[in-house]
Amino acid sequence: MKKTLILAGFAALMSSSAMAETVGVSMALFDDNFLTVLRNGITEYAGTLDGVEVQVEDAGNDVGKQLDQINNFIAAGVDAIIVNPVDTSATEAMSQAAANAGIPLVYVNRQPINVDSLPDNQAFVASDERESGTLETQEVCRLLKEAGKTEANIIVIQGELSNQAAVQRTQDVHDVIGTPDCSFMTIVEEQTGNWSRQQGADLMSNWLSAGTQFDAVVSNNDEMAIGAIQAMKAAGMDMKDVIVGGVDATQDALAAMQAGDLDVTVFQNAAGQGKGALDAALALARGEPVEQKVYVPFELVTPENIDQYLTQN
Repeated sequence: MKKTLILAGFAALMSSSAMAETVGVSMALFDDNFLTVLRNGITEYAGTLDGVEVQVEDAGNDVGKQLDQINNFIAAGVDAIIVNPVDTSATEAMSQAAANAGIPLVYVNRQPINVDSLPDNQAFVASDERESGTLETQEVCRLLKEAGKTEANIIVIQGELSNQAAVQRTQDVHDVIGTPDCSFMTIVEEQTGNWSRQQGADLMSNWLSAGTQFDAVVSNNDEMAIGAIQAMKAAGMDMKDVIVGGVDATQDALAAMQAGDLDVTVFQNAAGQGKGALDAALALARGEPVEQKVYVPFELVTPENIDQYLTQN
């Protein structure tokens, strides 16, 4: 992977733990379980570092507001910026603004559209989404076969369509179904729930009302999966009759798995991504070499290994 090295000026070279370093953090949304864990990972880790301060802002899922936050960080003279993008297709303007100001920028969790052409003082810290939906769907496939299914209808609930993770996780589902081992699975519905528990519930209620028949639900994240579960239970469905998968292994998802409602999720180390993003931002600010793409592996979570993940988030 490409290494970056900032040619720091004398002042940067003289920086030390005795000199305060400020990192501006723009989060796509505070009101999101997974992103809350990620945000806490940044702030809690910063609290263990001498002389490091983080200023965290909520973009409220507004692209324009997020760009304003980045410009405000630049005007305030922060040492580095961390961005969890609202819209991954709108990151070029953010990169350009930071590059023009000579301030390092690190994208976290959501892959920017310009990830392969980032300036030398910018990086991306996340997990490889090609693993997430693949692990989830392969396990759903295995469980369906274990249940004796030779033909199976599945519902796919997508995240925000402007988000790279949603696009990739959905493609993962199609790729797995395209393999000989899982070709018995057929997608009967595929719609976006925009990462929202309520929207996941609304979608499922609509499908049930329409009489849609399905054997499994493959959701791009846990929140939408939980919403779908709530709607199915409200309709009197026995959760033993359907397989439900999600991604993120949030505490709510693990509780749903312990209750026998969620069959599979995929652990995405939100706190680890937050720590990695802050490490990268500080290293870039200090003129140290940093990988431009830093990946934290996904891990499959099932009822068999859930105990090791109960205290992770």
